[in-house]
Amino acid sequence: MRFIKFGFIALVIGWLTSIRCIASSAMDDSGRIRAQLVSQHDVIISTQIEGKIAQLPFKDGDAFKRGDLLVEFDCELYAAQLKKAEANASAANKAYEVNKQLSILHSVGELDVEQANAKAKEADAESSYMHAMVDRCRIIAPFAGRVIKRIAAQYEYVSTGKPLLQIVDDKNLELKLIVPSGWLAWLHAGTALQVHMDDLNADYAAAVVRLGARIDPVSQTLEVTAQIKGNHPELLPGMSGWVRFPQRP
Repeated sequence: MRFIKFGFIALVIGWLTSIRCIASSAMDDSGRIRAQLVSQHDVIISTQIEGKIAQLPFKDGDAFKRGDLLVEFDCELYAAQLKKAEANASAANKAYEVNKQLSILHSVGELDVEQANAKAKEADAESSYMHAMVDRCRIIAPFAGRVIKRIAAQYEYVSTGKPLLQIVDDKNLELKLIVPSGWLAWLHAGTALQVHMDDLNADYAAAVVRLGARIDPVSQTLEVTAQIKGNHPELLPGMSGWVRFPQRP
């Protein structure tokens, strides 16, 4: 029993020691925390239609502005189907209006009017659907950024759901770091910090903007998000460095 008791105590001590090691794995002897820059928007653009790529103007590393054309498909077939759907919708709506007028003169029954109305709504729905399909022939940049990787090629025929581009917002960057949960006694949104970016061998002022929603129960750590102050075009997603908190007790 004594051996089992001592064995259990040793197991507990080992477990607590491992937790402390995990919690401090990203911290050096001076109390600095390892951190990494990440983008708020890192997106893989996929196609919502099937067709041949007509334009893919940006290459790997190219910068683009919000609203720029990222991808355009050859959509002659969809455009023709849209014209047909619009013509059918126009004819169906005119037929419905005529039936309404004839109903007033008691020349047609109410059932004829309802059927004409249903056909008009069906034709309008088909027209709206084809409008949506044609709109998907052009993919517009949702934000300003850069192309990480071109996954598809111009003139390639792709199916629905095929990834085309990976893009990233290289301006709105956040600093991610993991801190011991015990720091919550003094750490909060607005707390100032300094970060040394290894890739540039440069220091930057930053501040905490968000604290994580939960504490990891095993490592007793918390994710913290900070933001570097000012505009620094030299910073890129994926850069990493060490964070120091001047106000740390």
